[in-house]
Formats: sequence, C-alpha cells, structure tokens
Amino acid sequence: MEIVVGIDVSKDRLDVHVLPSGEAFSVGNDHAGMEDLARRLAAFSPTAIGLEATGGYEQLAVATLASAGLSVVVVNPAQVRAFANALGKRAKTDPIDAAVIAAFIAATKPELRPLRDAETRTLADLVTRRRQIVQMIVAEENRARTVNARQAQKSIKRLLAALRRELE
Repeated sequence: MEIVVGIDVSKDRLDVHVLPSGEAFSVGNDHAGMEDLARRLAAFSPTAIGLEATGGYEQLAVATLASAGLSVVVVNPAQVRAFANALGKRAKTDPIDAAVIAAFIAATKPELRPLRDAETRTLADLVTRRRQIVQMIVAEENRARTVNARQAQKSIKRLLAALRRELE
C-alpha cells in the first residue's frame, strides 16, 4: 500500500495529512517540531511527502525530512489549488490544504528530486543576496536623482558606497 503525506506549511506550524489512513496532526515550524515530524513520519515509511513552496518557510522541513532519508517533493501551490478546484474543494483551511496536497501527490506522483547539497544551497543564497544588493543600488541611484537636500544626498552616497563595498 502506497503511503503519501501532504504538509501545509505556515510560518509557525505545519499541518500534516497521511493517506490512506487519514491521520492528521500539527507540529511547530521550528527545530523541535521538525524532529517530531521526522520521527512520526519515519514510522509510516511514506513513499512521498509533498509540501507547497511557501517562500522559504518550507526549507527547514524539507532539509530535515531529506536528512532523515525521507522522499520529499516541493510542489507548485497554483497546481495544488487547481487540483483542489477540480475536486470541488472550495474551503481553505490548513488541515484541508494538507489533505489536498496529499491527494495531489497520490494522484500526480510528481518526480522526486534530490535535495541540493549544502554548497549548492549556499551558492544559491549568495547569488540571491547579490541580486538584492544590486537592486538596492539601482533604487538608491534613482533616489539620488530626485533628492535635492544636501543631507539626503550625503546619506544616499554613504549608503551606495557601503552597498558597493558589499558587492566586492
């Protein structure tokens, strides 16, 4: 029997739904909650665990579960919502979302991808940070063109210098 798990991730908590048993529970989105989650899910020996991409709140769970040797896939929230609409599930609560994610994983069997290694994740974080700093530089340069007050101009120049040093 194939066992799949859907997890709805929020800032403070994870709602979990296991199929086909229908068991549901919640854990905190912190290190203690992740240890509890990995231990509880390992007991089920699931074939797949699905979580929606949530802008980063899912990263601790993904890393913890993958490190525990569990098969994890991060799915597109828009695809899960379209799947829920096709099933006629209009209600939207975290426990319902976890059940829908589990059903989506069971029905679509998305490809499980290996977790990126630590060096790759670090490089990706650094690339993201560089892009953010470049965007801040552009914003400050644009501000400098519109500000007339001498004190504001000096402030912008100091900030631009610091941002450019950070890029070096």
